[in-house]
Amino acid sequence: MNNTSDTGRTPRYQVRPIAPEALKRLRTIDDADRPPRMVVEDGDGGSPLRCCLGRSAPHETIALLTYAPLLRWALDSDADPGPYNETGPVFVHREDCGGWAGDGVPDGIRGERRVLRAYAADGSILGGLLLDGGTPTIEEGLEQLYGDPRVAVVHIRAVEFGCFLAETRRL
Repeated sequence: MNNTSDTGRTPRYQVRPIAPEALKRLRTIDDADRPPRMVVEDGDGGSPLRCCLGRSAPHETIALLTYAPLLRWALDSDADPGPYNETGPVFVHREDCGGWAGDGVPDGIRGERRVLRAYAADGSILGGLLLDGGTPTIEEGLEQLYGDPRVAVVHIRAVEFGCFLAETRRL
């Protein structure tokens, strides 16, 4: 990564959307073994999209599907999330949108209230951090959590509904 965090240091992590290989399957059969629901965004749009880490456009048709982020991470690693494995609803574009390949934390996942959940390489949870607007920022919170060498993955979630917004992985 070429950018720096709010702390002025090069981040120890990379923000990741749902992987293109996973999206290909999820757009047909989700992690609850159901086809995704197609939803037309009313009004102004603005639903957070996990495929490109952006926001939906007004009146855009998007897919609502069940996603298991820790299970997907476990498929790429030696992690076993066990009882910490969970599924939840996420929005994605109906078709391949090209994803997100930027640096840093995209504006599409920012918000006033976020929670960061840290996981060890074996899949166990190490802790979390509530971001309630202001300080710390997402970047500062991620740097704080990745300051612990045991942290392999941190999920960014919305507080109100607990929705998964993005995964970060240690570089």
